[in-house]
Amino acid sequence: MAIKISTIVDKKVWKEFKELSDETHQSITGLLTEALKDFVRKKRVRPTFIKHMEESIEENEKLGRLLAK
Repeated sequence: MAIKISTIVDKKVWKEFKELSDETHQSITGLLTEALKDFVRKKRVRPTFIKHMEESIEENEKLGRLLAK
């Protein structure tokens, strides 16, 4: 299911986006959907990654100190 949205975008950014659409023969809708999916994925991955890194550092504190020597 799709929804219709409305927003304001910088003219230069929109021009570049339209050029990309023309160059890649993709629709504006397709490119926007792809860009939004990538943005959401990136924003959601970062906190999960940080959490796992912190847990790993805690679990391997002794090894970390040894490697630091």
